Amino acid sequence: MPEIGAGDEGMEVKIKPIGIIHSPYKSAREIPRDYGSAIGEVVVFEEYEQGLQDIEGFSHLMILWVFHKSKEYSLLVKPLYYEGVHGVFTTRHPNRPNPIAVTVVKLLERKGNTLRIRGIDAVDKSPVIDIKPYTLRDMKENIKTGWLRH
Repeated sequence: MPEIGAGDEGMEVKIKPIGIIHSPYKSAREIPRDYGSAIGEVVVFEEYEQGLQDIEGFSHLMILWVFHKSKEYSLLVKPLYYEGVHGVFTTRHPNRPNPIAVTVVKLLERKGNTLRIRGIDAVDKSPVIDIKPYTLRDMKENIKTGWLRH
């Protein structure tokens, strides 16, 4: 992938889905505020299945996926369960310049190219663009939660 430097702001980056999420939610409005117990699946396309080797050794994964139902974006948004308007980069709102989401999920089971997971907040059939293990280095201390703490 080419390096982005000065004058490359308009450069396009092409990302290819590696799988699809199956979740109980047909629309964003159906996703509850506490989605921690939601069970779903990530089905990795067969051509990428080999990349799942040894994934069973991880309890949690970071799923990067696309807000595929997002049509446009706004730099100021009103989060679903909160009052007020906030900058889109301080929220998890789906209407963003690049509609990319990340969710940390618990891996319950792997069967071939299918990962059964808990804690998914994606709409059914959302494209998966990457999977990464959640590790000790991802855990942070003394975090600040900005406007969410109010």
